[in-house]
Amino acid sequence: MAHDYLIIGAGPAGLQLAASLERDGADYVVLERGSGPGTFFTRFPRHRRLISVNKVHTGYEDPELRLRMDWNSLLSDDPELLFTRYSRRYFPPADDMVRYLADFAARTGVRVRYDTTVERIARDGDDDGGFTVTDHTGNTWRARRLVVATGVSLPHLPSVPGIELAERYDTFDPDPEAFTDQRVLIIGRGNSAFETADSLMETAAVIHVVGSGSLRLAWRSHYVGHLRAVNNNFLDSYQLKSQNAVLDGRVLAIRKDGDGFRVPVAFERVDEVVKDLRYDRVIAATGFRIDVSVFDDTCRPGLVVDDRFPALTPVGESVNVPGLYFAGTLTQGPDFKKATTGFIHGFRYSVRALHRTLRRRHHGEPWPVRELGDATEAAVDAVVSRVNRSSALWQQFGVLGDLLLVGPDGALRYAEELPVRHVPDAVRAGDFGEVDAHAVITLEYGADHDRVDPFDVTAGRTSQQDIRGLDGRYLHPVVRWYRAGAFVAEHHLTENLENEWDSEEIHRAPLRAFLAAHRGPAAPVTP
Repeated sequence: MAHDYLIIGAGPAGLQLAASLERDGADYVVLERGSGPGTFFTRFPRHRRLISVNKVHTGYEDPELRLRMDWNSLLSDDPELLFTRYSRRYFPPADDMVRYLADFAARTGVRVRYDTTVERIARDGDDDGGFTVTDHTGNTWRARRLVVATGVSLPHLPSVPGIELAERYDTFDPDPEAFTDQRVLIIGRGNSAFETADSLMETAAVIHVVGSGSLRLAWRSHYVGHLRAVNNNFLDSYQLKSQNAVLDGRVLAIRKDGDGFRVPVAFERVDEVVKDLRYDRVIAATGFRIDVSVFDDTCRPGLVVDDRFPALTPVGESVNVPGLYFAGTLTQGPDFKKATTGFIHGFRYSVRALHRTLRRRHHGEPWPVRELGDATEAAVDAVVSRVNRSSALWQQFGVLGDLLLVGPDGALRYAEELPVRHVPDAVRAGDFGEVDAHAVITLEYGADHDRVDPFDVTAGRTSQQDIRGLDGRYLHPVVRWYRAGAFVAEHHLTENLENEWDSEEIHRAPLRAFLAAHRGPAAPVTP
């Protein structure tokens, strides 16, 4: 007998989905190779400090607003299941996450089979088109729908001759004393690389961090996977000439040289001039990728981003294997290095959207919709209330959006937190009944926001009068109007220091005018 759903992985994404299915009374099971939930966090990050924000004291009583500053909690109706109850540290220890996920699994009653390693996934040959999963004991599990929430479990190593000689971030001994007076090269320029460099500064003689292209800083790009300030002490030591350096270039090879290594590096700043450098240790901290070895040829998913992530539809289903869904950090391919989908504070909402999609597709439950009546003021109230309070739109900026729907009779309805890329298909398919026009409401950073130094007071200087209604560079609400599926116009609500978009003059009145102007027939224009 086949389960309706089989989830592989009891990390944050698997637990988030399982908790929703458990609440539904759904037929599902979770398979987890570890002995408990959140096995990833028993090993990573290697230096045991999370860089996900845990802000306990926000000044807000509203739990929804508090989630804007809580990047670790999963979504739950249980007020005890908040990560902020497990640690007061702004950047908490990874072991606190392990404790939290164990309690989340226990309190929600999710059905997980631990110590169960999946070794093979195959498409069933019968008419229901489901899947057969074989574990390490030879036991088989059948499911109509499969959700993979394993995370990116394999190191993503560059194609460099001799890369096998480097120590890997996922397996090296991080004890700083083992690097005393050594010259160390770290390949990679993400947070894992700089986390490692920062930990070695007190003991290593020389540390070089190497990578191609310009170094991206999270405070400028607004992508939390770029280098975070908590890991950038190393940059001070470089720019203040303290024996450390960031090398802008490509590693051409790694070669043994006595007790150490010779590494030729082609420097991008000086027209690919190659310099042969010697090191005692070389560490590869170059990221991770999906492990597709368990899929046989009947259901091997297509891949994107240098084969690191599965290729997905807007709702998280494999583009080439119907019924195969993904959840969690594996779903960041379409928004790679642009959104928060690869992190708990982003994918917890995407998992909620996936759950709603599954209930609609396979159990006939419509997406939740609120009736607003026919007054434009009700639409203004709904939009302003949501952009001022929603944690989902705040965390999944530009990825999840609300819908304001206009029926043939002019009646207004409101739907929350759809994947923005899925909206055209959902409206066209009639998921919300007859819709003459609709607006998509998101929170977004402005165009080219990452090209401007936010601490440069001369950049983009403008008057308050000039900026009203324009595309601000900081996070702000955007309302895009569509009629018969075609784009018509967009409206930007002016930035606000406290992220409160409720001023009658600056926010509500311009929004009211925009909505009133476009509720009637309008010719589409090119966006």
